[in-house]
Amino acid sequence: MKKLGRLICIPLCIILFTSQSSGQSLDNLKAINQTWEKFYKAFESLDYKLLQDIHAKELVRVSGGKRIVNYDTCMDNYKKSFERTQKKGTSNTISLRFFERVNNGSMASERGIYKLTRVESTGETKSYYGQFHVVLIKKDNIWKIVMDYDSNEGNTIGEEAYLRAHAIDAFDKFIQKQ
Repeated sequence: MKKLGRLICIPLCIILFTSQSSGQSLDNLKAINQTWEKFYKAFESLDYKLLQDIHAKELVRVSGGKRIVNYDTCMDNYKKSFERTQKKGTSNTISLRFFERVNNGSMASERGIYKLTRVESTGETKSYYGQFHVVLIKKDNIWKIVMDYDSNEGNTIGEEAYLRAHAIDAFDKFIQKQ
């Protein structure tokens, strides 16, 4: 009986260990990056509807460590901000670099530095930086943002911190080695 228990236990442990360790896969990171591509496109095209698509209705948004809002308020804020930006003739680009990307196939936590660059109608370019922490959940096979926190940490985040973090496609930095 003891021998049978070992015969069952060993394969079961291997199966459980393999399924947990393979959660942090290249496929998951690539799928999460599809959400980030829509995020980038929303800022470039000033289309808040793209942001609606990638955020869960249960969204909790904490901005600058000073405000906390729900999905409806967050989307309304993006809409108003993008409309003001369009009226001013300003364009945006945003990019993300990461120092942490953890997922298990159904949930993900991603932390890093963002760089938002605005080009004013005068041609003047200004970049803004901040640290972010986003939690995503997989809903209907699509990764959606359920928690989004960012802060410029008292204006201490800049180009140097941005460059120290890893590029969005530096997958090898985040895949767990088997």
